Amino acid sequence: MAQKLSKKAKAAKLKRDKKYAMTANRRRKKAENQRKRRAAKKKGVNLKGKDYDHKIGRFTTVKKNRGNRGKGTKKE
Repeated sequence: MAQKLSKKAKAAKLKRDKKYAMTANRRRKKAENQRKRRAAKKKGVNLKGKDYDHKIGRFTTVKKNRGNRGKGTKKE
């Protein structure tokens, strides 16, 4: 579900998100994710609906990974 933001707030959020996505740590994680995903696909692993979890070092469902395995993301 999309957030209901004003144009000004939406522009500010896009700017913040872009700045965060371009940090060295996020770029390293993205590159690692791409390498792991390509290698797994080459091996024939079914990755439908899965993300690479950097904490536990394997592919997990999107729901578990992005929801911090039921703990939410506020304290992460």
